[in-house]
Amino acid sequence: MVSASQPPDSPSQDSLDYAQLATDIKLWGIELGFDDIAITDTQLDGYTPRLQDWLAQHYHGEMGYMARHAKLRSHPQQLLPDVKRVICARINYLPPSSDIKDNLRDKQRAYVSRYAVGRDYHKLIRRRLAQLANRIATVTGDFKQRAFADSAPVLEKPLAEKAGLGWIGKHTNLINAKAGSWFFLGVLYTDLPLPCDTPQAHSHCGSCSACIDICPTQAIVGPYQLDARRCISYLTIELKGTIPTEFRPLLGNRIYGCDDCQLVCPWNRFAKVTATQDFHPRHNLDKSQLIELFAWDEAEFLKKTEGSAIRRIGHERWLRNIAVALGNAPTCTKIIAALQSRQEHPSALVREHVAWALAQHEQ
Repeated sequence: MVSASQPPDSPSQDSLDYAQLATDIKLWGIELGFDDIAITDTQLDGYTPRLQDWLAQHYHGEMGYMARHAKLRSHPQQLLPDVKRVICARINYLPPSSDIKDNLRDKQRAYVSRYAVGRDYHKLIRRRLAQLANRIATVTGDFKQRAFADSAPVLEKPLAEKAGLGWIGKHTNLINAKAGSWFFLGVLYTDLPLPCDTPQAHSHCGSCSACIDICPTQAIVGPYQLDARRCISYLTIELKGTIPTEFRPLLGNRIYGCDDCQLVCPWNRFAKVTATQDFHPRHNLDKSQLIELFAWDEAEFLKKTEGSAIRRIGHERWLRNIAVALGNAPTCTKIIAALQSRQEHPSALVREHVAWALAQHEQ
């Protein structure tokens, strides 16, 4: 539990104009670099059955923490006992690059999900939320709050949907009618009785099934239903062991995450390029050659992924993923030589995926 510091001359919370404070919070959020701010209550009963059904279908795969912490996700009071409202923040991350689809088509280049080509968003968003909390405290005095950015058992997307920041689309990402879906979410739990914003009346996906149809591994098993065990983001990031052979050819050159469902979403014609420099590509991760990245030893991997979300998978899984992509690349002597250079790698996981990749070039 965290309390924002109280200035010595702060007024009593009973005398505050919370409607004005909510308006001010939204302005302060924009000043701090967020693209949108909205407020909701903590009632998640309408979403709990969906979470329970998703877990019952074992769609979470090896992400055991999803099941272990399900109650925490559905009951914000378990993370902050006195929480009354949730301040939801949205920040665009789409980098200024026009060759995303070209990158996917060039099978000798590596595709990294656009959210991960720049700096890690977790700390940046939490830092900005902390700054927002401190700004609020200058008006309210001491209040209880906790900030989260995909860093704890929190249902960020349902909360943001309730706050009116958009609707959860058929691909299970949040969509904003004015900004598409290329954005991160962060939330600030607070004990302040702020007025709530109005959620949208319904989804605006209509009869569109573009995201379902495009998914390379058919992970979107139905509208608003994602089987993570089939999702390329899960397979390349969350899965710690062997990538099932049935999915390897379908990964193409995607070595960290996947954006296909967002690339085809009609609402992303309204997407905005991020104004946050930290989300711009680093180390050419938006257009690197597979062979170049496969050559990184662990020291170089750690150096080049410092401050990046990519580092969490480690060097071993990095090589595993790139080996699969090299197996899917057009056959040439350079690719075969690169794979052969890792045939005796100390990791059995790497060796197994390298062997598979080499076999693809012998067919």
